[in-house]
Amino acid sequence: MTSADIQDYIPEDQWPPVSAMLEGFGDQTLPASPALAGTALSLSDEDGFEAGYVFDDESSLAWTVRRGEVGTSGTASYKAIEARPGIFIIDFIRGEGPAAENVTIIADRNTGATTTGVSRFVTVDGRTRSTTDFSQANTGASAVRHERSTALVGKRIYYRYSDVETYEHIYLNAGTFTWNCVRGGEAGLADTDRCMTWEVADDLFIFFWTEKVMCVEAVLLVDLREQRSIGRMFGWDDPAGEPVILPFNSRLSVLNTTEYPQDFQKH
Repeated sequence: MTSADIQDYIPEDQWPPVSAMLEGFGDQTLPASPALAGTALSLSDEDGFEAGYVFDDESSLAWTVRRGEVGTSGTASYKAIEARPGIFIIDFIRGEGPAAENVTIIADRNTGATTTGVSRFVTVDGRTRSTTDFSQANTGASAVRHERSTALVGKRIYYRYSDVETYEHIYLNAGTFTWNCVRGGEAGLADTDRCMTWEVADDLFIFFWTEKVMCVEAVLLVDLREQRSIGRMFGWDDPAGEPVILPFNSRLSVLNTTEYPQDFQKH
């Protein structure tokens, strides 16, 4: 970047709509895996939540959800990507418009540990906002779960979503990170938002963030070994009054890892 390319502060009232990202990100290029076709996944957690998924073929599933006496069911198109051998990220949409939900399941057949993130819209002070509920389960008898992790804290990672769309993330602590759009539809925008991280395998993490300015919920896998991320963003476009669904994958580079000095507890 040269002095002629200085990206200055952009006030929130000048930010573009969420849909500004769509064209630059392009399509999710990693292929769908057919490995789940003809299989089923049954999940339950300690809070009485039960979910079942029957994968009819490589792109169609039937789902059921039950919490207490209340149950719902339906069918949907899905995409499963095998991020590593036996580890899948499964993504689908159910419902439409403001009632839409984006379901993302990270299922590890090696350990049985499964994490499900369901993003949906809520109304706050008359505005459409978004929220994500997570549940942890194991498909076997094991107590293994994806555990919260601080392994990304201190890292500054550069993500290339396409030839024209690049961002960097700086992970400040277990619950907070800063993002900065270096090139693309949001170039110059940056903010610090809430996040969470879970460890799936060596150098493989589930990463979640939610934004306080834009209506965006992101759930993805960050794979430091394979130097890539796989996931989706789920948001609401206020001008258009409709959901924004953005599945993606990226190439990543760890730019640096910051460590505090050994005497950081001293004045």
